[in-house]
Order: sequence, then structure tokens, then C-alpha cells
Amino acid sequence: MECRPYDLLLKSGRVVDPANRTDGVLDVAIKDGRIAAVEVGISPDLAREVIDVENKLITPGLIDTHAHVFEHVTGRFGLNPDSCGVRAGVSTLVDQGGPSLMTLPAFRHYVSEPANSRVLCFLSAYLVGGLEGHHYPQLYGPEDVDVKRTIEVGLANRDLVKGIKAHAEVGGKSRWGMEVIKQARDIARGIGVPLYIHLGQIWPEAGKGIEDPDTVIEELVPLMKEGDILAHPFTRHPGGFISSKTDELHPIVRAGLDRGLRVDVGHGSHFSFDMARKVINAGILPHTLGADMHGYNTDAGQTKAADFESSPFFGKTRFCLTHAMTELLALGVSLDDVVSSVTSNAAGMLGIDDEAGSLSVGKVADVAVLEHLTGRFTLSDNSGASVIGTEAIRPLFSLREGIRFDVDSPVVVEPMDLAG
Repeated sequence: MECRPYDLLLKSGRVVDPANRTDGVLDVAIKDGRIAAVEVGISPDLAREVIDVENKLITPGLIDTHAHVFEHVTGRFGLNPDSCGVRAGVSTLVDQGGPSLMTLPAFRHYVSEPANSRVLCFLSAYLVGGLEGHHYPQLYGPEDVDVKRTIEVGLANRDLVKGIKAHAEVGGKSRWGMEVIKQARDIARGIGVPLYIHLGQIWPEAGKGIEDPDTVIEELVPLMKEGDILAHPFTRHPGGFISSKTDELHPIVRAGLDRGLRVDVGHGSHFSFDMARKVINAGILPHTLGADMHGYNTDAGQTKAADFESSPFFGKTRFCLTHAMTELLALGVSLDDVVSSVTSNAAGMLGIDDEAGSLSVGKVADVAVLEHLTGRFTLSDNSGASVIGTEAIRPLFSLREGIRFDVDSPVVVEPMDLAG
């Protein structure tokens, strides 16, 4: 049998690889699950398999920094990892706060290890993790956190645990002040990983409530440090980046970003075009782009979106990671910045940029093959607002360690369904 130097050759695609400042028509060769060459004019005779990707977009494997894929254990909340991962054009998923110190072994054995996608996590600060999507606030108080033991578990599982997840929002602050956030901060510092904070109200206020939702972010930002992550900058719920008093970007957000805090879109059902415009127009560009799909806002085919309208995360407008990329393009974010948010920036945030996030020779062959469509696309959010986009991203297939997975997941939003 003739021996050829490459296993697979992606021929004549537009390679957009922000980490290497590459944007041009190139060939990508793969050998033994790793990137072997990225060059012009690689001979098809050198590869056992050749895929013509002319007029297609080739990027490093997409990384979804905000997933909920602790299937079954988190009840109606957790989706199937490969439905959100390789079958949706995404190579790497980060479950945000599904597993806790008590359930991480199950996450490893039943989710991360069997999945074809790479599945990592930001460990929940709470003992119960993300059971039923944080629907029961009584489970998330300071007495439901074990700082010492969570640090021990995080340190023992650093291959999976890339951060700590907690919630800073109006309902929690009315119950416990900022005590849980301080505990989560101590856990993150003890493990040496970033702290990832949900913004935007989840739970109803308790007692007398709080008079000013802005106090949440005002008391939160001083507790955070360089590398920590503020999620949901575009939320329509109170307590986020946009001040409830001025309807403008809260100045403490800019001060925090100047200190090195990062921003993850964490799209979710609470994404608002109105809020996104205000934040982006204020000069704030998200660092990473997590989809935040889960069982209350996503139809995953065999399991329909949960009819649980009392959940703060409930929503009917469909979205996925590539659809969120399309929305950022419609908001005026450049293609290079959008691709960075789901590749190099995300890999850096997770500390896996030695293996993922670029198409550098020697890196793991995680690759996304996409269509970059032009036309007229109507995009909507759950508040009823809509915008017209002129570009759209459609996933075709993904490579995970050089193995091809065609996009066939029901979670994927088909751009042509939005064309008009």
C-alpha cells in the first residue's frame, strides 16, 4: 500500500486563524490527529483523503465557553454534549456550573470521557451544582458551599476544572449579600483558576429586596481580579452591565476591564439586542462567546425544550453558537474578532492554548468548516426585538483530533430559515 504523508487534506478553503494572523486561501493537512501543514498548493497526491472546501471558511475548532451538558444529572437543564458539540460544528464545550465537588466524578465518567467532543467544566461553587438549572434558590446560600473541599476536588481534577462558576444577582444579594461570591472567589484563588460570574437577575427578591440593582455589580467588581470573567453583558435582566438608573454602561464595568477582567457573552435566552448595542457602542467587545444553551431554551430533538416558564432561563427564540456568531456580525463585530472569541481567546481563557485555539503545526487537529453566507437574515431575541443581518455563519462539519463529524444536530439554527 502506498504510504502518503498526510491522512487528510482540506483543499482551497479560506483559512481564518486569528492566533496566527492568517486570513487567506490555504490548504490544511492533517496527520495522526494533528495539524501537519497549512500552506498554499499542497498536492492532493500527498493525502489519503482530500476534501474540497473551496469557498468555505476554515477556522480552528470552535470553543463554546458556556454550555450545559451534564445530561440527566441536572434534570431538564442538561443537554447531550455531542448535540451541542461536534454535531453542531463545535469541538470543545465548557459546562458552566453543572458539576460540583459531589458530582464531578459522574461528570467525568458519564459526560466528558464518552463524548466525542472535548468537554471541560467550570466547577460550581455550590454543593448541588446546576441541578434543575438553579431553579430552587434555597439550595444556593453560603451554607451550601464548602470552600475547603471544593478546592481539594478542583486541584485533583485540573484536567477538567478550568474555572469556578457562581451567580451575582439581585435575588441572591437580597438573601445573602455577597457572601457566596466571596466564597466562590476564595475557591477560585485556592485552585488557581478564573472566577466566572453570572450577571442578571435569576431569583425573585426575598425579604425587603434591594432598592438598587446596580449595587450588585458595584460590590462584585472589587472582589474580582485580572483574568476573572463577567458573563451575560447583553442580558435584559436587571443587575448587569447597563445601569438601571442611567440606562448606560455602568462605569465600574469599564474600570474592571481596565484591571484585566474579561467578558463572556453567555448568550442564553436573556440575550438582548438593545443591551448588546449599548454595550458595544460603549466600546466593550466581548472576549469570548458562550452559547448558554440548555433544556429550558433549546429544542434538542429527542428532548423538547422544557415547559418550565417559571425558570428565569426560559426562552422560545432559537439560537446556537454559530447563530450567536451571526448575531455579533449583525451588531458590527468584525469576522476576525468573532472568530477570535470562539477560538484563540477561548483557548487562552481555558489555559488550553498549547493544544487548541489555532491551526499551528503540531496542534491538535480541531477544525471547523463553515459557510460564510451573505444575504438578508432576520434575527430576533426573546424581548421581541429584531435586527437585519447581511452575513451568517452556517456550520458544515467539524474535526475533533482529525476525525470528521458532520453537522446534523437539531440545536443548530439554519440561517436560510431566517433569510428573506
